[in-house]
Order: sequence, then C-alpha cells, then structure tokens
Amino acid sequence: MKVVVIGGTGLIGSKLVAKLNEHGHEAVPAAPNTGVNTLTGEGLAEVLEGAEVVVDVSNSPSFADDDVMEFFRTSTANLLRAEADAGVTHHVALSVVGTERLQGSGYFRAKQAQEELIKASGIPYSIVHATQFFEFMKGIAAEATDGDTVRLAPVRIRPVYSGDVAAAVGRTAVGAPVKGVVEVAGPDTFQLDELIRRGLAAKNDPRTVVADPHATYFGTELRETTLLPGPDAHIAGTGFADWLAQQQA
Repeated sequence: MKVVVIGGTGLIGSKLVAKLNEHGHEAVPAAPNTGVNTLTGEGLAEVLEGAEVVVDVSNSPSFADDDVMEFFRTSTANLLRAEADAGVTHHVALSVVGTERLQGSGYFRAKQAQEELIKASGIPYSIVHATQFFEFMKGIAAEATDGDTVRLAPVRIRPVYSGDVAAAVGRTAVGAPVKGVVEVAGPDTFQLDELIRRGLAAKNDPRTVVADPHATYFGTELRETTLLPGPDAHIAGTGFADWLAQQQA
C-alpha cells in the first residue's frame, strides 16, 4: 500500500519509511525538504494522490507556546482536509504517553489539540502514544538545567528507543484503524532523575542531577505515574543500557 509519512525525513520518519519499504509498501517521505509543507498546504494534494494511509510524525520547529499550538492546529487541519479530498482511509499520528496529564505545558496542550482534531475529523484513525525516546534525554536534561545543576522530579519513566517506536508506528499503519490510542514503552522503568544521571555520566557530563519532587517537566509538576503507560502498552525490546553501549561503540 502507499503510505505517506509526514515528517518522513526526521528521526522517526526516516526509520519508518525504511521499515515500510523493506516490507514491500510504497512509503513516501513528505517534508518541506521534499516539497511538502503542511503549514501552507504546498504539495499535499500531489503527494496524497493514491495514498491509503497517512502517518504524521512531524514536529513543530519552535516549542514556544503560541508557535507550537499554531503549528499543530494549522498543520493537522490542512492535512486532514487534504486526506478527505484524496480518499485516505487511515490517519496515524504519533503522540506522547501522558499528553492528557501534562496540560500545564504549552507543547502538550498543542499535542492534545492535534489529537482532538484527528478524532473529530471523520477519517478512521490510530494514535500511537510513545514514552520519551532515549534520544530525547539530552533535551530533558537541558530543559531542567540551572547553571551546573539539573533538577528533576524522582518519578517513574519507561523510555524507549526511537527505532522501536518507528516499528510500532509501522505496524499500526499497515493494520486496521484502532479508532483510539495504542501505547508503546521501553522495557526498563527508571526514576527520571536517575535515568538522566546515568545518561550524563555516560557522556562524562559534569552536571549534578538533583531529585526535586517539585521540579517541573516542561512547565508541569509531575505525579509518580504521569509519564508511565497503561497496562496494555506494547513493551519494546531495546533496553537503555544496550542503547547507551551502542552510542559509545
């Protein structure tokens, strides 16, 4: 089947395109650098011609509250309109475990708005909620850094490898629409502060990680289970230690 991957040249999208093509599908990467711009609508009608499935793994270039809300609302609305015109029968979007519990954050409010547009569109859909990727630990540390100190809430998290997320999104894309949310998480549970401490130590980063129950996570205070998936989540196979070892090889 023809699958158009919006954000198909990024971290998840490039892996997803490769996996789908390996399995005999026609996966088409769509991004501004391939002539497709979901904010303006440029190239959408052309790339969606003959597509059965659209997978949206795009992300906002700016995480400022107004910018990210504008991106997800405009991009998603344009995309869904073009899909309806093209007769697309399955819309798949990648989102984040805990989105509905992180509404103190402008980014997660924007992701929630994206999900609500998808649900109201009338197009059969599947939303994949992933826990935070191993590759995003650097960004989490940066956001929580004050001087030489990284303050993080000692809550639980099950981070996941981006390649495993791409595989889960791919399986969802070629399956029947679930008309709901499926979750994917990594095999190991950590305290958030300990996870970042291990990641920084592996890179000889001298910053000190402090466990602070009131430290915010992208603007939101966390509860013990805010970042955890539910009991029916697909548990991926790649552990954090294995991934770290690969980075250091």
